[in-house]
Amino acid sequence: MAASSSRSRQAPFLAAVVLILAALPVGWFVFLREPPAPPQPPTPMDAGTVQPVQVKRVDLELSTFEGTVEVRHGEKGEWVPAEKGMALRPTDAVRTGDGSYAVLVNGETFEVRMDAGTAVSVEELTTSLSRLLLDNGSATATVRGGKRHSFELTAKNGNAKASTSSGTFTMSNNGAGTVSVGTREGEVELRGEGKVVIVRPGQQSIVRPGQAPSEPAPVPTSILLKVNWPAEVLPQRELIVIGHTDPGNQVEVNGAMVTADETGRFERKVALAEGSNDVQVRARGVGGGVGKDQAKVTVKVPPVKPPPVKPVIEVNPKALWEKTSGGAPL
Repeated sequence: MAASSSRSRQAPFLAAVVLILAALPVGWFVFLREPPAPPQPPTPMDAGTVQPVQVKRVDLELSTFEGTVEVRHGEKGEWVPAEKGMALRPTDAVRTGDGSYAVLVNGETFEVRMDAGTAVSVEELTTSLSRLLLDNGSATATVRGGKRHSFELTAKNGNAKASTSSGTFTMSNNGAGTVSVGTREGEVELRGEGKVVIVRPGQQSIVRPGQAPSEPAPVPTSILLKVNWPAEVLPQRELIVIGHTDPGNQVEVNGAMVTADETGRFERKVALAEGSNDVQVRARGVGGGVGKDQAKVTVKVPPVKPPPVKPVIEVNPKALWEKTSGGAPL
């Protein structure tokens, strides 16, 4: 009876021991085992697939152009005639001649239309930032929203920088520090001399040498253009056209680009032909407005008088001899 009672008391103990030993593997698996590393995505070779073809990305290209347009690859490269679809990278530059234009395209992110007599240099091209330098002339940038990308246009020989992530604006630069910015769509941030202004649609701001941007003002409804025309008849075959327009405007005289100074004064020598000549002057603002003036100038060059004719003195040697010697020579 005593042995039976002892075995009955040991049975629960043994059962508990068995349960503990059985639970040890489960506890180790649940609490102590390190989790397996996540599966790595298969490489093209592991997956047995063909490696994708690498497509060459063109960050900026010369999409279209007309007239005389030249491209320079690198800061020390030579200017060569442009070709449609030319790829442009940092340190490259594009310039347009009189009566010409060019359009630079960066996929669906932005495009820049260069007017006649304009030079643009590429400074930086990334997925988040594009920076171009306006050496001189006038350019219109259209930046499309919806992409995490900022576009900057800086004026050379000045301290003005315009930037936007969505919008359309025009910047002009006379190459000597006078810059004008006009916005058509979106908002443009214009910086200069530590000051920042926001140029909204229908507004423009002007930056003069060594000065901060002016407060944005509505784009003028008319373009100021005054020309000091000479007399209708000129005695020479050339004319110096002198005039005045709003600072920052682009000026053409008979199709040739003219640089206006910080006050808007411009001057251009024009070759004329004998007779009647049509001389045309055109001014264009960053807001898109255009002013025109023209005159008809007649050239009448006075006839050149021939030099006076010196009298011809004829000498008769025989008569002269007789007169001086008293007789004819033997």
